[in-house]
Amino acid sequence: MDGDFRTQFVRDPAGLKQHPALVLNADYRPLSYYPLSLWTWQEAIKAALTDRVTILAEYNTTVRSQSLEIPIPSVVVLRDYVNPVRRVAFTRFNLFLRDEFMCQYCGAKGDLTFDHVIPRARGGLTSWENVVAACSPCNLKKGSKSMRQAGMNLRKPPCQPAAEALRDTGRKFPPNHLHDSWLDFLYWDAELEA
Repeated sequence: MDGDFRTQFVRDPAGLKQHPALVLNADYRPLSYYPLSLWTWQEAIKAALTDRVTILAEYNTTVRSQSLEIPIPSVVVLRDYVNPVRRVAFTRFNLFLRDEFMCQYCGAKGDLTFDHVIPRARGGLTSWENVVAACSPCNLKKGSKSMRQAGMNLRKPPCQPAAEALRDTGRKFPPNHLHDSWLDFLYWDAELEA
C-alpha cells in the first residue's frame, strides 16, 4: 500500500457528503477516530473491486454501470493490517484535541488559540511541553508574562500525548454525522459499564 495511505483518508471532502464509507483496519478498529477514517463511496467501491477491502455494511443505495449494479459500501475493512502511527504530530489540531478543545487557564470552549506557557520572549520553546490551548481573553491577559506574574494557573500540565491517549480523547468528540451502520464498529472496543 502507498506510504501516505494512512493519512490520505479523505481526498475529496465534498464527496463525503453523500454515502461516505467508514474504513476499518484489519483488526476491525477505525484507522483513525479523529478525524474519522472515511473514504468516498467511489474509493470504497474501487478498493472492493481491487480486493483491498471487504465490505461489511452497505447503504440502501446502488450505483450502476452498463454491466454492474453495486450497493454502496458504508463500512469496509482492510484485508491487510496497517500499523497505526505511534508518533503524534505536533499540530494545532492535535494540541486542541489533547486539551479537549478547552482553554487550559479558564476552561472556556470555543475561540481557541494557543499560548506558550513560558513565553517565547523569555526563551520558551514551541513544543508539546510548553504550548497549551487558550481562549483569546486568557491569551491576551497572560501576554508575555509568566503564569505567576499574570496570576494564572493551568488546569493540567502540558505534555506530549501518546497516540493511543489522543485516539481515546478523540472518541469523546464524534463527528457531526455518524451513520447507523458505523456505530457497532466505532465503540466496540470501549469498556462496557456494569
